[in-house]
Amino acid sequence: LEEIPRPVQDPGNILKQGYLEKRSREPSFFGSEWHKRWCVLTQRNFFYYANEKSKQPKGSFPMECYRARLDPQLRKDSRKKCCFQLLCPGKRSYEFTAPSPAEAKDWVEQIQFLLKDLSSLTIPCDEDEEEEEEEELSKDLDSSDSMNNSHNSALIPEEPSPELEGDDIYEVLPGELPNSQ
Repeated sequence: LEEIPRPVQDPGNILKQGYLEKRSREPSFFGSEWHKRWCVLTQRNFFYYANEKSKQPKGSFPMECYRARLDPQLRKDSRKKCCFQLLCPGKRSYEFTAPSPAEAKDWVEQIQFLLKDLSSLTIPCDEDEEEEEEEELSKDLDSSDSMNNSHNSALIPEEPSPELEGDDIYEVLPGELPNSQ
């Protein structure tokens, strides 16, 4: 049996998919601020595509740490009961309009159900957050060249693992130690 190719690489993981209107971050003067997108919720991520046949998503984000809620404040028109929002502390929030209030409720329930599932897995959200912050911290270090130039040769070892242990970490940030106490 030939199946219609699905836009997402792993169709086994799809929990819900369908057209939603997504509010754009920068509403244009000419078009509407709401754009129709084919949205796909998998067990870990939310993808949105220009349409059902698109191969490349216009965007995606990991679902963990997001929460969903119905939000009739998003629109003033007759479709305000179809609106819901995905929120995550410290990250961008996403606003959607479903084709009907029942669909909006279903998306929110599916997402809440998925999040309960994700939070029951062994990896708590907080650990992921810390990893991300560490990555951002190292990016900040790279960008402050004035402080790092003398240490750059030490930061590119042949075997990276021993460098990460021991006192080397503190040598990179001599100026910050007194402040942290």
